[in-house]
Amino acid sequence: MTVAEALASRKSIRDFLPTPVPGDVIRRVLTLASRAPSGGNVQPWRIDVVAGTQLDELKAVMQRRLAEVAQGDHSEQPEYDIYPKELVSPHRDYRFKLGEDMYATMGISREDKATRLRWFARNFAFFGAPMALFCSLDRRMGPPQWSDLGMFLQSVMLLLREEGLDSCPQECWSVYPKTVGQFIGLPPERMLFCGMSIGHRNPDHPVNTLVADRAPLADFANFHGC
Repeated sequence: MTVAEALASRKSIRDFLPTPVPGDVIRRVLTLASRAPSGGNVQPWRIDVVAGTQLDELKAVMQRRLAEVAQGDHSEQPEYDIYPKELVSPHRDYRFKLGEDMYATMGISREDKATRLRWFARNFAFFGAPMALFCSLDRRMGPPQWSDLGMFLQSVMLLLREEGLDSCPQECWSVYPKTVGQFIGLPPERMLFCGMSIGHRNPDHPVNTLVADRAPLADFANFHGC
């Protein structure tokens, strides 16, 4: 698989088959991904991989936590704002259309808030994926190191495609840093950045037909002297 093919076939998968992912595969992927660019070779990423019975335990922990939230317990604070408080056009429009397109694949109307909330809760069961990855970094790191995380995680996702696997990066896990941190043993000085679902896509689920739109080149690029 070429890099272009990996990029073209990578997308956020939201329903997975239960087929296990071998441990040697994720070890190989993470080792190769560590060649991702890193300013000053700081290499800020720290990774925790969860699978098997421990993943089942984490899902059960999250079910209990979500039940507590439903009862009004909002004591846990997110690590950061996933989106700007004032997301302006065209970025707001891109986000809105993605949500509408996703729910349309499953025939869930905008008015059916309860079903939409139940679907969103599947994030915290990793959409049925057999493996989960968490990415964290030292709290003293700044925006340049956050960009390093993005390059590392993109490398992971492309290498997973080369292995015939799929993924879904999930910043929503940063909403429950205490719950996740206690489970995987994050020290206080490390901030939970995101999670990621890893496995084989379910080819029969309609949500996996979704292909997010991308703006045309002319909308985001200017060329100077070329």
